Amino acid sequence: MTLEREAAANTAKVLSEALPYIRRYVGKTLVIKYGGNAMESEELKTGFARDIVLMKAVGINPVVVHGGGPQIGDLLKRLSIESHFVDGMRVTDAATMDVVEMVLGGQVNKSIVNLINRHGGSAIGLTGKDAGLIRAKKLTVSRQTPEMTQPEIIDIGHVGEVVGINTELLNLLVKGNFIPVIAPIGVGENGESYNINADLVAGKVAEALKAEKLMLLTNIAGLMDKSGTVLTGLSTQQVDDLIADGTIYGGMLPKIRCALEAVQGGVGSSLIIDGRVPNAILLEIFTDTGVGTLISNRKRP
Repeated sequence: MTLEREAAANTAKVLSEALPYIRRYVGKTLVIKYGGNAMESEELKTGFARDIVLMKAVGINPVVVHGGGPQIGDLLKRLSIESHFVDGMRVTDAATMDVVEMVLGGQVNKSIVNLINRHGGSAIGLTGKDAGLIRAKKLTVSRQTPEMTQPEIIDIGHVGEVVGINTELLNLLVKGNFIPVIAPIGVGENGESYNINADLVAGKVAEALKAEKLMLLTNIAGLMDKSGTVLTGLSTQQVDDLIADGTIYGGMLPKIRCALEAVQGGVGSSLIIDGRVPNAILLEIFTDTGVGTLISNRKRP
């Protein structure tokens, strides 16, 4: 067999394997949290945009929620604004919030929208302030040590949590064949802006839309056991057990809890995927093996 025929045969095999999955997900909504390493490599950025456009072209409805922590940190540094973190969350005073809105709602959001549109998509950039898309309130953070008689309340500024999602707007865009690209900036009842963790926003958007999948792109291969093996096909009970025995800890806890809450809130399944892998999204939804860690109330199809 010539190299050309072998390549054609491999392409046909891939398409044949993908067909049942395309049929399964036609008309379904998938929420993808995009961030980390996948946003830094030009090759990975291009691949992500093409994957999103392909999903829309075959009848799947992607909704993108993006982060931008490194870009925010870079601009704050150039402006000589010092960054402070509490429990992994950036303390966001008024000056920092201005930078967050500038970077997330402007620079990063419009860059992703432009990239998707250049590859044939029809993306529309949004922040939570557009039509009250992400209604939010101030996040309360407290700490308590054995010596304290009551918890200490820590003010971390304009950091918020999601109160509600305007699904009417998102459904209107999806039905109009657009691809929503959402910056995780929420709006309070008095119009104040809030900086919200992108994973949490993606999870709440997925819950509100009753999405088929929530896909969290990250910079690790997936959730690993204590021997370093990637775990997948986990039930919500198994995830609870892994948290209880200490397998899941530290920085992975918020991401896992977000994925878990989405499934418990009605999302078909949540996935933690290595965004450093080219075409990671397509490998997960269109192949028999998939990649990363899947959490659901049912087995992988």
